[in-house]
Parts: sequence; structure tokens; C-alpha cells
Amino acid sequence: MARFPGASEKQVIVKKLIRQKVPFLTRISLQRDQGDRNDSLRNVDDVNSARFSRRNVLAVGATVALSGFASIFSEPVKAISAIEASEGKRPGVAGIKALVFDVYGTSTDYWGTIVREGQVINRRKGLNIDWAAIADDWHGLFPPSFQAVLNGQRPWQSFASLRLEALENALQKEGISEFSRDELIDINSVWQRLEPWPDVVPGLQRLHDRHVLATLSNADMADMVKLARHSNLRWDLILTAELARSVKPDPRVYQLAPGYLGLEPEEIMMVACHKTDLQGAKRQGFRTAFISRPLEGGPNGGADTKADAQFDLNARSFIELANLLTV
Repeated sequence: MARFPGASEKQVIVKKLIRQKVPFLTRISLQRDQGDRNDSLRNVDDVNSARFSRRNVLAVGATVALSGFASIFSEPVKAISAIEASEGKRPGVAGIKALVFDVYGTSTDYWGTIVREGQVINRRKGLNIDWAAIADDWHGLFPPSFQAVLNGQRPWQSFASLRLEALENALQKEGISEFSRDELIDINSVWQRLEPWPDVVPGLQRLHDRHVLATLSNADMADMVKLARHSNLRWDLILTAELARSVKPDPRVYQLAPGYLGLEPEEIMMVACHKTDLQGAKRQGFRTAFISRPLEGGPNGGADTKADAQFDLNARSFIELANLLTV
């Protein structure tokens, strides 16, 4: 009498058949999540690797059928989620109605813009300031001041004033004292003129076709309005931490989005290149999308660009994010 394989043997057989007949499937895990039979894409390092055609899917089915084990597809396997991904039906992202975006770093290139504008200042004033070092120090001073606000060690104040304080400290560290107060204020206003990453404007255009788009940034409202106009950023709504008189990851900042958008948290996806930001949003019930920005802190910034399974989506650009969200 023929002996039919058990469940574990079936999965081994499917793995072998897939590797032999459909090589591009070898990177998809076929193990089920313990206690959760919902399909999910295991490999997040390269979401584009899971591209399926109808011919490929039929090849898998035909191979298994000819081998006498078609019944194994009665058990959910991870490959199904990859098929769904290729058709835009990513597990865990159905029902998203709005996307809220971090802006500094995720949507705009603050480091590159600071360096470029600084080089213009050098030429105009005959200076030789290392603006790459200034950009590093300037942005690096933000987290301690934000933490002090969160801990109640200092009162909330506008982000423009926090940035100006950080700029003065960064220049002092480098021994630079050539600028008047008015010149410092003008340099500080660079955050209203940041250039978007090349994928951002076309990506927002794509995303806007299906979703409401809003900011959710540690910034002043006025700065976000000016930046949106300068860089042609298509937001339906501007929200910033100024409205909550706090900073992310304070829950009150994330709670602005459901309140002002009139949506449930699970209908909103936070988009950011900072994992702590996404973790804060996730704790408030948001869906999350990690965007890899290798040059956020400049060529030597050491940005964390590794895709992470704790987030619903991982993408390398807004255009790729639009592809993943397409239904």
C-alpha cells in the first residue's frame, strides 16, 4: 500500500519542487507562524524578489499535482503571501485609508541640503567651513533636546528655536563665530527649504491616487507649510508635534492623526526611515512602513537601512511603497 507523507514531509517536498522548478521562490520561507495561520511574506530584505507571473504559479501547481501531492496546498504556506504581494494584496495592509509621513530624513535630504547651502555661504563670504561636520553635529544635537522635553526636564518650545540653539552649539564646537544673529536665523531657515529625495514627489503623486496623505513630523506647522510649498510636497493635511506641544514618540503626537483624519489607528500607516518612530506609531495601533534612506545622515552617516519584519512593509523608495500598496 502506498504511504502518503505527513505534513512535515510535505513541506520538505514542496521546498524541493519549488527550488527545482521555480528558482525565484527559494527565498520565500514556507514555514507557518506558530499559532497564526495568516500568510505573511517572510523575506523582507528584498520585497521585489517575490514577483510572480501566472505561468510561474501554474508551474508550481502542476509540478506538485504531477508528483501526487496536490493536497498539501490545503495547508497554508508562505508562498501564497508572495503571490498576493505580486498582485498588490499584501497581507496586513488591507483597509489603509491614509498615510502619515515623517518628513526630515524620510521625505527630505536635510544633510545634503545643509551642505550645499553651506558651500554657497562659504563662496559668498570667503569662508572654509566644513559644512558636512556642521550638518552632523547640528542634527546630532536634536535627540538630547527632544529627550529633555519628553522627560519634562525642559518645557516644550518651538522646533525652530531648538534648531537654532543646536546650530549655535554646533558652530561653537567648530570655533566658528563669523555669523550675526540675523545670519544665524537665515541659516536656520534651511529646514524650510530642504530638497526632497528624487523618489518623493513622483511617489507621493502615485500614493495620492489611493490614499489621504499627511505629515506627522517633529516640526513647527509654519515650517512644514513653507517646506511643502518649496519642495512641491503634495500633502492633504499637515500635522506636526507642535499641535501636541510634545515630540515623537510621545503617544499624544501619534494620536493627532486619527483625531484630525477621522479614522481608526489601524486605517493609518506611518511611513518613516526611523525605526523608533515606527515603533511609537505601532504602539498606537498604526500600520507601519519602513523606508530605507542610506544617505540620510550623509555618506558616512551609518543610517540603519536593514528591512525589519516587525513592520508591515519595507521599501527603498516612495515609488516602491506605492507599488506594494497597489490593489
